[in-house]
Amino acid sequence: MDETKKLSSLSRRDFLIKSSVLGAGLSIGLPKIARAQAAGSPANELNIALIGVGEQGRVLMGSLLNIPGLRFRAVCDIWEYYRSAAKNRIKKAKGYDVATYEDIDEMLAQEKDLDAAVIATPDFWHSPHSVKCLNAGLNVYCEKMMSNTVEGARAMVQAMQSSGKLLQIGHQRRSNPRYRYVLDQLIKKNGIIGKLTAINGQWNRSVSEDLNWPKKHVIDEAKLQKYGFENMHQFRNWRWFKKLSGGMISDLGAHQIDIFNWYTGRHPASVMAVGGVDYYKTHEHYDNVMSFYEYDMGGYFARAFYQVQTTTTSGGGFFETFMGDEGTIVISENPAHTKIYREDRTASIAERMKVWDKLTSDGILRAVETPAAEKDPTIVDVRESAPAAMFDLPIVLNKAIHQPHLENFFDAIRGKTKLTCDGKEAFESEVPIYAVNPAVEAQTKVFFKEDDFKI
Repeated sequence: MDETKKLSSLSRRDFLIKSSVLGAGLSIGLPKIARAQAAGSPANELNIALIGVGEQGRVLMGSLLNIPGLRFRAVCDIWEYYRSAAKNRIKKAKGYDVATYEDIDEMLAQEKDLDAAVIATPDFWHSPHSVKCLNAGLNVYCEKMMSNTVEGARAMVQAMQSSGKLLQIGHQRRSNPRYRYVLDQLIKKNGIIGKLTAINGQWNRSVSEDLNWPKKHVIDEAKLQKYGFENMHQFRNWRWFKKLSGGMISDLGAHQIDIFNWYTGRHPASVMAVGGVDYYKTHEHYDNVMSFYEYDMGGYFARAFYQVQTTTTSGGGFFETFMGDEGTIVISENPAHTKIYREDRTASIAERMKVWDKLTSDGILRAVETPAAEKDPTIVDVRESAPAAMFDLPIVLNKAIHQPHLENFFDAIRGKTKLTCDGKEAFESEVPIYAVNPAVEAQTKVFFKEDDFKI
């Protein structure tokens, strides 16, 4: 039997796998994943399902609708209110009449030609849903955190490895060209901050009311309890409940602590933290959390501070700061918060200025006018350093912030690239995040062992 006749007897998913083997060139060194034929061919279109189309699921959907080569086949969510809204949005944007499901098991039993699932359910469902999809032969893009427990996250990596499918975790900064530029060009290649001495980051939000719901779309409590929720209030505000999520340090802090670990290229040696349920009396998780990590940089420690506030926006937005003896980089998904500063140390300023001037002339940095130094000694302490020279990035992201990460996922399915944040790498980066709430509860420093990061 020739190859054409063999292929005619295969399912579409098997055909994608077979075609990638015949192409051979792109398969070397990559996972055994389903790959389509040449770009532009019918087989290049990937069939996808959206699992969880609440607030974050709708954000991802907005990016997915801008990515060519995707065919929306199914939407799964326990709330009909969400399902119908997602179905209508996809129909209006793409003309696809997607199937809708309440239960993921039913969806997987009915939809046999899916190539990938995009999962944005509550945290405690991430691991069960991802494992089911991976074991069913789907590639998976799952929102962070991987789970509300370390054990759940570890199970996801094990399913990824045993299934041979791709698992991308939604730490989307890792695909952001601005973040990648800072790491590759400024920190690694040109070493502009010198010796890293400290890191900090924050994400503050103002006081907000708990989420409500349209009374005519109430979910029956028996159905809610089947899926792990006690009532509609808990269903709508699941991020505040311990059995359903990791709280704000997971919801917001996970993105930024991930960057601490990525940019240092290290696991932290320890963490200690403080926090409390001081403001919202209907919540179980902490209102505000402050955590302190130590990174062994080989001969010295760099210390990192992170805070998440849910009672104030004070402090200049959300960002991550990497401070060294020769420069500082403030990076954020919001370009308005991104700035780069040169340390003008007296002993080396002339030489350092030459280096930074060349980086500017080569277009690697963009110079920004630096505020004039205050000269009045009654206002400025004589021990205060002069304002540092300021620079900015020449890189602009002209897409929604999640889109590059999703594009990376689908390009990897097609065999064009590797994932920027696969399950194993995400697991190692998330282990220090899972330790924050226990550190608050124990009121002690938690030390990490290498076994903590093993699958």
